[in-house]
Amino acid sequence: MESLNNNQLVLVTGGTGFVAIHTILQLLQKGYRVRTTLRSLSRKDEILAMLTNAGLSSFENLEFIETDLLQDKNWDEAVTKCTYVLHIASPIFLHLPKHEDEMIRPAVEGTVRILKAARNAGVQRVVMTSNFGAVGYSHKDPTRLITEKSWTDPNEKGLSAYNKSKILAERAAWDYIKNEGNGLELSVINPTAILGPSFTDKLSSGFGLLKSMLDGSMKLIPNIELAIVDVRDLADLHIRAMEDPKANGERFLALSDGTMTLPEIADFLKKEMPEVSQKISNKKVADWVIRFAAIFNSRAKAIAPLLGINRKASNAKAKNVLSWKPRTNKEAIIATVNSLIKYNKL
Repeated sequence: MESLNNNQLVLVTGGTGFVAIHTILQLLQKGYRVRTTLRSLSRKDEILAMLTNAGLSSFENLEFIETDLLQDKNWDEAVTKCTYVLHIASPIFLHLPKHEDEMIRPAVEGTVRILKAARNAGVQRVVMTSNFGAVGYSHKDPTRLITEKSWTDPNEKGLSAYNKSKILAERAAWDYIKNEGNGLELSVINPTAILGPSFTDKLSSGFGLLKSMLDGSMKLIPNIELAIVDVRDLADLHIRAMEDPKANGERFLALSDGTMTLPEIADFLKKEMPEVSQKISNKKVADWVIRFAAIFNSRAKAIAPLLGINRKASNAKAKNVLSWKPRTNKEAIIATVNSLIKYNKL
């Protein structure tokens, strides 16, 4: 594919991930050369299969390198000759660590490791994927929209180890750029709940909520509010933040317009996709019931911290600064359900 971009190499970390694979696809479609990291090169066929499922037929602009966020090995080689780095990967834990530091340290150290390698290699800009948890969980005023100026207090009561790791990793990134960046540019993307189409039957964690609602395993529908971003738009926003000079030194909230509660999503699916919605429960559950049940029930304990979180946030900055045009919440939900259907998960 010939393009003005084909002399520019972009490193995308964590190539098998849901967001990363969409980003790799869009970069290749725009004519960039892409190098992506894998913890094991044995998984590169997964990436090729996903890109093939997405309709790509040419892979001459794609290369792979084996790295691990927890080790220095190969990071200098990974960033060599790269104009940009899109740091999308997060450390993966198959089981919840016994102590939060087991999740926090790798996230912080991995981020600094990549920034240091990028600086030393003369990379122009790093775009880092943080999350909404780093922005909005300490914002208590529901009458005021959350913006990129907000930060979650890492000592916020009930904060998960994952969200705490994201906060501290993002703070470490900004501190590194300020104190040791030597001209390296940084932009940060803070996505909300990520939905949208999958290129594989190994579905990301975001699919689990809708799947449990549709297959009937969610017996009671809690009043959890969601802000949503379609993965295709999130990938697009990463690339806009990479390309646009105005994105340097900025963070961008990634979400569609407005929020939806789980009961609202349930009602929407019953109306728009009745053929797969017969098992959705008609029973709602009050917040106090879940909080009480959390005392002795592990599933309720996992849900309780999500109750009452204000997720009313503004996407005006991404729209105004980067001309970003996200899909609607409902489009993202329908695309997600269609992937559940496609891969026989319902």
